Amino acid sequence: TALISGFSSLPWLVKPLYGFISDSFPLLGYRRRSYLVLSGLLGALSWSLMATFVDSKYGAVVCILIGSVSVAFSDVVVDSMVVERARGESQAISGSLQSLCWGSSAFGGIVSSYFSGSLVDAYGVRFVFGITALLPMITSAVAVLVKEQHVPGPTRGQNVLLANPSFLESSRENIIQLWNAVREPNVFLPTVFIFLWQATPQSDSAVFYFTTNKLGFTPEFLGRVKLVTSVASLVGVGLYNGFLKRVPLRKIFLATTIIGTAFGMTQVLLVTGLNRQLGISDEWFAIGDSLILTVLGQ
Repeated sequence: TALISGFSSLPWLVKPLYGFISDSFPLLGYRRRSYLVLSGLLGALSWSLMATFVDSKYGAVVCILIGSVSVAFSDVVVDSMVVERARGESQAISGSLQSLCWGSSAFGGIVSSYFSGSLVDAYGVRFVFGITALLPMITSAVAVLVKEQHVPGPTRGQNVLLANPSFLESSRENIIQLWNAVREPNVFLPTVFIFLWQATPQSDSAVFYFTTNKLGFTPEFLGRVKLVTSVASLVGVGLYNGFLKRVPLRKIFLATTIIGTAFGMTQVLLVTGLNRQLGISDEWFAIGDSLILTVLGQ
């Protein structure tokens, strides 16, 4: 489990590289559309292999790594499109655009979460992998509709570097600008904070095995928890978009950190069984805990 989760997170650690590739090397004349199509095809390939041929843990690691690359790359490309449209706008307008993105994600989670658990129970994991392979194809199909100006590329047989002699120089300038930006305290200090936050050990895998092996949560019930989490995500997005998008971010961070820390400690009650002594079943406690923390997180 650690191997799979570790390798699946690797593509997300080099996201700036994808942005550099997308901006510097237009694919078939497009910086956004073509890479979204390619990402969808990679994702479909990885889950198709999981549904058919993969029969070892190392094969699963490779396929999940490919799938993670496809999602991470498409995530960077879409984020860049959002940034281009939000540039120069107020916090409220850019917040509404982000709310649209996160709200769409939550809606997709609502549609898929309950059925994922019940379908695993009814038809098995390979069937669900097969259905999952169809979803990235939707990304590829929708990407064709993205409006983007065509970028002329090198002629047939011509080297990219020769077609654009200033490419190396511009790349060097971009790297220098990026380094100068990272050295700014208002960029460097938040980056260090996020690094330390993400480097903190997580108990997600341990909690998963605890809830399935010790508490006996079934795939169908885990799907229901995911359903509640997706609904809570949509509620959190709605609360931010309706009431908080004009509130200074510093105040939001302070309040959600304090409240989230308090509620995050409630996992101790579930692990020790104190929730049952309080008259709350494991199932209802898990649902309530996930609901509150997800709303705060969004």
